[in-house]
Amino acid sequence: MSDVSRRDFMVSAVAATVTVHSMTNAKAAFAGNTQTNPSRPVVIASGNGEAATKRAMEMITAGKDTLDAVIAGVNIVEEDPNDMTVGYGGLPNEDGVVELDSCVMHGPTCRAGSVAAIRGIKTPSKVAKLVMDRTDHVMIVGEGALRFAKAHGLEEVNLLTDRARRIWLKWKESHSDRDDWLPPAEVPDDDQVVGYHDYDWTYGTINCCAVSAGGDISGVTTTSGLSYKIPGRVGDSPIIGAGLYVDNKIGAAGATGRGEAVIKVCGAHSVVENMRHGLSPMEACLDVLKRIVDTTTESRLKRKDGKPNFNVSLYAVSKRGEYASAAIWSGATYAVNADGESRVEDCAFLYKKPGKGVTK
Repeated sequence: MSDVSRRDFMVSAVAATVTVHSMTNAKAAFAGNTQTNPSRPVVIASGNGEAATKRAMEMITAGKDTLDAVIAGVNIVEEDPNDMTVGYGGLPNEDGVVELDSCVMHGPTCRAGSVAAIRGIKTPSKVAKLVMDRTDHVMIVGEGALRFAKAHGLEEVNLLTDRARRIWLKWKESHSDRDDWLPPAEVPDDDQVVGYHDYDWTYGTINCCAVSAGGDISGVTTTSGLSYKIPGRVGDSPIIGAGLYVDNKIGAAGATGRGEAVIKVCGAHSVVENMRHGLSPMEACLDVLKRIVDTTTESRLKRKDGKPNFNVSLYAVSKRGEYASAAIWSGATYAVNADGESRVEDCAFLYKKPGKGVTK
């Protein structure tokens, strides 16, 4: 099948499967923001990355390498104790221990580095770059990753903030009536405002990808992973080709959301390959999301109507400066810096999230 016919086929498949509920929704979903100036610098990130895109673009404009720029951007989130899905302050595993994952990829040199299930280091993205720069490996995990980070001077700290600990204790005390953990008789007043009801369960992450005015591309993904996970669990975020992929000739892509679903379709790599065969960033993301839906066969992962009961967001930027993001369900956002400003925009989506009174 020729590249042209394959592209037409894939675009038709995407168009046939995307759910839209009005012309307004359709226009919003497929806006795509497809700027095609070959030398236009763009930084794109997940919805919690507005500050990250700003810092990254400032560095790129100042002539810094794109990988250094996106890592500096996500460091803001990794070091922020109020973001409970990434780095310091992230929610822990089922034992109350914070384990972090990250990977980086540098388009101009086709190199990559990754760490998984690393404990005690606020900025695993920095460790991932050290793996890329200072070893002959791509991935280092667990205790070995911590020792490697400390050997390079990174400080070991307790990543479990008091807020995250209290949220973990709430989960520990309330997720089963068949153990000996009991909730407090009265909830302290300060727990009423801690915000942990929004974090009962999460798989948040930050992905950030950038293309410079010279067409160089890099990306990073970093996360604290699935909250209350089995110790040692690794999702898509540190896996090159799943949570991140960069090809300096084509573009970059990343993922957030249910990592197990992204791994099964090699999510980020599949998005970049779609762009290689002529799909726009928007079309490329939507096509891979449809693959995720099609490969979700377990009933425990489906709603009554057969649609997934989880979300995944994909992010993509092309070498020409086209960019887009799409999610399985509506309501997701992403951050972008282009034309001198950072802003948060709505993602395209496959399915409209049901409102109140809608049967799941």
